[in-house]
Amino acid sequence: MKVETITQLIIFIPLLGSLLVPLAGAISPKLRSCWSVLIGGITAFLPLTLITQALHGGEVLWSKRLALGLDFVLIIDPLSIFMSIVSSFIGFLIIIYSLGYMHHEDHQDEYYLMVVMFIGAMMGLVFSGSLVFIYLFWEIIAIACWRLIGFYRQKDYVLKADKAFLMTFGGAVVMLLGFILIYAQTGTFNLTAMRGVAIPGSAVLLILFGIFSKSATVPLHTWLPDAGVAPTTVTALLHAAVLVKIGVYAYARLFLYTFKIPDAWQQAVIILAVVSSLIAAGGAAVENDIKRILAYSTISQIGYIFLGLSVANPTAVSGGLLYILMHGLGKAGLFLCAGIVIHSTNKRDIREMGGLIKTMPITAISFLVCAFSVIGLPPLGGFFSKLLVIMGTIQANQIWIAALALFTAILTMYYLMRVFALVFLGELKVAAPEKTPSMVGVVTVLALFSVLAGFFVSYPMKLVQLATTHITWWLR
Repeated sequence: MKVETITQLIIFIPLLGSLLVPLAGAISPKLRSCWSVLIGGITAFLPLTLITQALHGGEVLWSKRLALGLDFVLIIDPLSIFMSIVSSFIGFLIIIYSLGYMHHEDHQDEYYLMVVMFIGAMMGLVFSGSLVFIYLFWEIIAIACWRLIGFYRQKDYVLKADKAFLMTFGGAVVMLLGFILIYAQTGTFNLTAMRGVAIPGSAVLLILFGIFSKSATVPLHTWLPDAGVAPTTVTALLHAAVLVKIGVYAYARLFLYTFKIPDAWQQAVIILAVVSSLIAAGGAAVENDIKRILAYSTISQIGYIFLGLSVANPTAVSGGLLYILMHGLGKAGLFLCAGIVIHSTNKRDIREMGGLIKTMPITAISFLVCAFSVIGLPPLGGFFSKLLVIMGTIQANQIWIAALALFTAILTMYYLMRVFALVFLGELKVAAPEKTPSMVGVVTVLALFSVLAGFFVSYPMKLVQLATTHITWWLR
């Protein structure tokens, strides 16, 4: 099968398959679950068949002329293949976990529809080579996110979902204005046709505003901790697999692959990234709600990814891209472990928990392993990504920035170990058993992959280095 055909299947199987979820649910809840798992599994498998193409290091372009002179362009290169593998795999695991977590919930047709559509829109965005379709898939994700955050339908939950939608939608509209400025200058929305073009600073500012709003970067971060009212499966999807990684991917695709960001803007992003990472780590250190702690942690870790990409030397960019994988595995594991705890105890305040390692040993060990990876302890996967980002920052003579990044890593160790100690160690306060096998199995897999990603880091690293070499064309 041709590479172009496989890529189209990766995008349209989940997008179109999601529309059949309500029909499957009307026939049988079991059929709905099986259908969702099948679509998620196919979407996770197909990107793996593109690894051979990625290892060649080049790119394949496919274009289809549509109405109004628009082109639907697909870019199949190491960057898009890497992102599709990471996002679809974690999304698939979250669907499996959902079978146990969402088993007794109402409105499951809507839930699985939105989750599968979420994953499909991410695949569309990852492979899009047109500014118009990047924006289109960006907004499909925003709509799915809005419905999923407000899934429980309480008034205050819906308000927080509305907040998330308005902040991310507003940022996307501002970003669209930047795209229009670029079109006015170049006469095209095709990224491959604009490679190397210098764009005005006003367009850079507008695009960065949209990117930072979607990736919950300080000061546009407040919607993400509030999104914790969603089911834990949704927060894992938002934090680890899809939503906040969209901005990171867009930055790499636009400002590393297509344009070179002006030096002044590059330094501004570097400073904003490390400040956002530090402030969010401080927020996580003083929170007591387990999901808000992990949400602030996500904001902090996204700052590391932006730091690596914005420093923009090969070491830092490789670290930033590798960080996407390692953070996705570790943070998904942490959120889903938190989901098991919340599901069993009906509590979110870590001060009201304790001793759960006695009744949840697998969950406790999985949480600890994933926490070690996010902290960056060797030999787990997170160590190598964090090391490369900091090494790249030092190579760029950004010594103070590297020092702040190291201090942030210390804060990360503090607040994650605080969560582990208060939730799993000490006196048992609530006798809560581990939940369904699907939930426990998924967190075990994520913990295992966090370990294996460290011992076999050379394999994802090869793909990351190819992506780095391909997108940072202006460094060659």
